[in-house]
Amino acid sequence: MFRYIVRRLLQMVLAFFGTTLIVYALMFAGQGDPIQALAGERPVSAAQRAYLTEKFHLDQHGVGGFFYRYADYVTNLLRGDLGESLTGRKIGDILAQAWPVTAKLALIGLLVAIIIGVTCGVVAGIRRGGVFDNATLVLTLLVLGVPTIVLAPLAQYLLGVKLSLFPPTAGADPSLYALLLPGIVLGCLSLATALRLTRTSVAENLRSDYVRTAKAKGLPTRRVVGVHVLRNSLIPVITFLGVELGNLMGGAIITEGVFNIPGVGFNLFRAIRTEDGPLVVGLVSVLVVVYLVSNLVVDVLYAVLDPRIRYE
Repeated sequence: MFRYIVRRLLQMVLAFFGTTLIVYALMFAGQGDPIQALAGERPVSAAQRAYLTEKFHLDQHGVGGFFYRYADYVTNLLRGDLGESLTGRKIGDILAQAWPVTAKLALIGLLVAIIIGVTCGVVAGIRRGGVFDNATLVLTLLVLGVPTIVLAPLAQYLLGVKLSLFPPTAGADPSLYALLLPGIVLGCLSLATALRLTRTSVAENLRSDYVRTAKAKGLPTRRVVGVHVLRNSLIPVITFLGVELGNLMGGAIITEGVFNIPGVGFNLFRAIRTEDGPLVVGLVSVLVVVYLVSNLVVDVLYAVLDPRIRYE
């Protein structure tokens, strides 16, 4: 197990630098005039343009200029410095403010997927073909068919404005209650997928030979399902939820925009719109680390859930 973790960590290092290189290349290739994009319609003086051009090495052109800027970014990154955005703010300070908000939002979405999705999936798998199974099938297909860009404003209008059950917007310093509705909206797609995945896995394991053997030995149904079936059925669900955690952290752009949440997704969208390359690369770098670590944790959990899985 130790050698496997070390090998995975080395692979994570390569994946991290490869991903940041690609993101940096995309920002470098598609960059127009980031200084003017940052200023909007306001004029930029020659002194301001010269200062920002020299500070962010925007005068370096071509392939050589790209690798020079990327090497400078990696050097600062290895020192723990994410650099500064084009607005002059430190990216580390922006992350320090945005990260806790997005982490709470993603955690709410993940809990919704686990508590509701997995529980309903187990019940639907046990009672496959019944009324509950068919009802959840229709509801999950409906949720999967509605994109977040439609679901978020719809939930905001019905539950936030009309019924006043939740705050319509989160604001600059959102409380946990204010993040509850956007967290539920964010976790709806994960909930639907987790429910169908759990249902399929439970229904398949209930038809396995070891279940028939356990029942033949006289074990109660509650123990067969709760210990044997559920443990084996959770392996694909854990895989999905581990990958989904990274997706929830980075995929909250629409939800944070609709509910006015100053999180990572909100700042990432604003950085892309203003062509703030350093901020985009810095935020994506952190999201890549979260995604890689969550995948490593999932792989280690395999051996915990199923003793037959061993890493040599």
